[in-house]
Amino acid sequence: MTEQQPQSHPESQRFERGTDGPKVIVAGVDGSDSSLRAAAYASGLARRQNALLALVYVQPVMSAGAALGAPVADTTGEIAEGLVAEIRAAAERVRGIWDVRWEFHTFRGDPYSGLVTAADELTADAVVVGASESAGHRIIGSVAVRLVKAGRWPVTVVP
Repeated sequence: MTEQQPQSHPESQRFERGTDGPKVIVAGVDGSDSSLRAAAYASGLARRQNALLALVYVQPVMSAGAALGAPVADTTGEIAEGLVAEIRAAAERVRGIWDVRWEFHTFRGDPYSGLVTAADELTADAVVVGASESAGHRIIGSVAVRLVKAGRWPVTVVP
């Protein structure tokens, strides 16, 4: 009896979500307490799974009329820089104790669309976000609820 080796098929080389645990975890951060808790939770998950942690900040895009001449791009850029500095400082504090591979990405748009784009482009296996701190989201739906309803990735919502 001869043993057959599995043949390589083009279908077997496709990206498959969720096999053998997550390899890329996207965590949405915006500087809020709940998003920073979500980043910490995602960091622990990434460490345990030896996954890449992709921290994503979505820079809001405002119409010129809504901005009233305020330099919105500069402001959101400063927020992104502040988040990167905060994340780097946190990573440095635990260096040698916890080793987590991480990247920081910025996308432009509304938070939901930005996180969807990020998760698609980074071939995320999981998405982690903080619970909304806005009362208005009870009416129109939070980013977390919209991500769950999209049903494209496992989504963890951290309070």
